[in-house]
Amino acid sequence: MPFRMRLSAFLLALVLLPCAVAASGFQPVESIRDAALAALPDPGAAEATLDPALRMPRCAGPLEARQTGANTVEVGCPSGWRLFVPVRVDRSGQVLVLARGVAAGERITPDMLRPERRDTGRIAGAAVSEPSEAVGREARRVLVAGSVLTAGDLVAPRLVRRGDSIALVARNQGVEVRMAGRALGDAGAQERISVENLSSRRVVQGVVTAEGDVVVGF
Repeated sequence: MPFRMRLSAFLLALVLLPCAVAASGFQPVESIRDAALAALPDPGAAEATLDPALRMPRCAGPLEARQTGANTVEVGCPSGWRLFVPVRVDRSGQVLVLARGVAAGERITPDMLRPERRDTGRIAGAAVSEPSEAVGREARRVLVAGSVLTAGDLVAPRLVRRGDSIALVARNQGVEVRMAGRALGDAGAQERISVENLSSRRVVQGVVTAEGDVVVGF
């Protein structure tokens, strides 16, 4: 083929190439976003981040999508490309926030609490949402004003304190034996605690009753 004809064919190819791309088209960005959100348990409470200028080849069939992480969904075309789409799930809900600072061991009262809506996905631990879950319990450590109250911040009221003289109770088949003991830690009702038996000097573990006794096995 003469050089002039080869050059003409080359130039014609350059002209037709954009037309071919336009004819095949790109996958609409909105369809990728919709597929990513549809893969989430609650699509209405989430948003997906995609560049409007994104250009992925148009897929001949339906897109596939699966959640691969707390904030990521993989969207793909069965016949080709795969794309990881960042998503943000709104997990906001009502939680209890401390209206003032609380000292370690201080008992929680209703006036210490106020409800607020927070992103629960960003809270470390199980956030407390109902006053009944907190009022009457004690702070495990110093808690600052404005912090979200979590279950790990609270303990049952301390019925036994380290060094207290307590009654060791052993029960077996209707027989009950009571012995003098000394608490080696702090505990509330239904919590386990180590106790020294003052008669044998042995250290045993038991469960604190509502009356402040410690039930152990024989």
